[in-house]
Amino acid sequence: MDKGDITSMVNTALSEQQQVERDKAELRDAWDDLITELQAARDTIDNPERFPPEATTRVLAEGYRYLAGFIHHGIERSFHEDPNFPAFRNALSVFNKSTIENSDAIYFYAPIDGRQRYLVQGKVKNWRHWRGEARVKGEALAPQYLIFEVSSGNLVGDTGDLRELMPGTKTGFGTLDSSTLQVGENGELQLLLAPEKPDGYTGNFICTRKSGKSDDATDGYRYASYVSGRQLFYDWEHEEAVPLTITPLDKLGEHPPALMPSSSAAHLRHMGAVIRGQMHFWMKFYDKVLNCNGTYDPSAGGPYFMPVNSYNNPNAASGETGGGMRTNIYAGGIYDLAEGEALYVEATFTGDPVYVGFHLGNLWGESPDYANHQSSLNLFQMYMGEDGIQRWVVSHRDPGVKNWLDTTGIPRGYLSHRWAYAEFPPEENWPTITAKKIRFEDIETHFPPDMPRVSPAQRKAEIAIRQAHVQRRFRVF
Repeated sequence: MDKGDITSMVNTALSEQQQVERDKAELRDAWDDLITELQAARDTIDNPERFPPEATTRVLAEGYRYLAGFIHHGIERSFHEDPNFPAFRNALSVFNKSTIENSDAIYFYAPIDGRQRYLVQGKVKNWRHWRGEARVKGEALAPQYLIFEVSSGNLVGDTGDLRELMPGTKTGFGTLDSSTLQVGENGELQLLLAPEKPDGYTGNFICTRKSGKSDDATDGYRYASYVSGRQLFYDWEHEEAVPLTITPLDKLGEHPPALMPSSSAAHLRHMGAVIRGQMHFWMKFYDKVLNCNGTYDPSAGGPYFMPVNSYNNPNAASGETGGGMRTNIYAGGIYDLAEGEALYVEATFTGDPVYVGFHLGNLWGESPDYANHQSSLNLFQMYMGEDGIQRWVVSHRDPGVKNWLDTTGIPRGYLSHRWAYAEFPPEENWPTITAKKIRFEDIETHFPPDMPRVSPAQRKAEIAIRQAHVQRRFRVF
C-alpha cells in the first residue's frame, strides 16, 4: 500500500466521521424542535389562551392522558405513514381518544397516492343484516355498518388552524358503505382504489383522481391522499371487526428506502407539528365553532352549538362541524350535573337509520371508559318501546333502568348523538331530540312501565360483554 492509498483511507475515514457529526447535530436539532412542539402542545392543558376546560383535579389528570394519546398517534403518523407501502391503522382507539369520538366505532385510515392503484381486502362474517335481513343468532356477525371514504388534504386538526374548515381545503373523492358494497358468497370483500376504472371492471371501486384544482400543474388533476372509514358495532357480544389489508398494486415486491438521518429528522419535526396541531385545533374548535365555553352571546348572533343540559338542532356532517362520517346526522350538547341530579333525554327518528348511538365525552373530547362502564348505548343495546320514542337518563349513579348512561363521575361533559343513513331523509324528517335536568329520585317517574329495570347482577353481566368486546375490537394480534 503506497502513501497515496493511506492518505485516501485517512481522508475517507475523516469524511465519514464528519458526516456522522453532522448527522448527530441534525438529529439533535430535530429532537429539540420536537420537544419545543411538545411543550407548546402541553400548554394547551392549562394555558387560558389555548381554551382548555376549567381546571379540576380530574380535568388536569385527563388532560395529560389526552396529550399522551396524541403522542401515541404522532409516532405512527410520522414514522409509519408511507403511501407507497401503506397499512391500515387506528385513527382513534382506547389508547388515543379525542374529537368526541363514537364509542361504537373503529376509526381506520391509510395514506395513499391517488396516482397509484390499491386493493383493499377483507373477510366479513355473516353480513345479512347489511341487506336488511334478520340477524342470524348464535354465530359471529359483521359489524352493523362499514364505510369507506376517500379524500385529499390533511387529517382534520393537523395544522392547528381552523382555516382547515374552509370549503375547498379538503376534497372528497367517493364513499362506499355496507348498504351497497359487493360481498362474495364466503364474505370476501374487495375494493379497488385507482385513478381510473379498468375496462370491464364491475367490482367495488372509488376513483382517486379528480379534474379541477390541480396538485400538479403538469396534469391538471387533484389526487386523493387518504382512504379512511369506520366500522360501527351494535351487538357487542357477537359482531366482529372486519380485518382489512391494503395492497399497493404498483409497488408489489418493492421495499422502502432505509431510514436516513435526514428523513428521521423530518419525521421528528412532523411528529411534533401533528401533536401540537391536534392539541391546539380541537380546543379552538370547541371554543370558537361549538362555543362550548359560552364565550359568545347567542343572542348577538354568535355560534352556540352546544347548550348546557340541552341539545342543538341536529345537523349533517360538514367541514364546519369538524368533518365526521358523511352519512351521519349529529346532535350535541353539554351535561352539567350535581350528585343528586340527572339528565332525562328523549329522541325520535323517522325512516330507517342504519345506526343510532348516544355517547358521552369529557371536556377534552375523550369518551369515558366505555369498556368498564355503560357510558354509551346504541339502538341494539338500549330499549325502545312500541311508541318509537328513545329514552335515556344520564347520571353519576345507577338508577336501575336499562337505558342509563354512566358519567363515570365526570360532573360536566359532552352529549353526542349520531344517526347514520344509507340515504339521507329530507331535512324536515331528521331526528328530533330534547333533554331536561331532573332530580335523581324522580328518574323512575319519567320512564314508562315497559322500560326494563336492571339489577346490579344484570348490569355486571352487561359490563362483562363490553369488556370482552373492547379487547377484541382493539386487539393487536
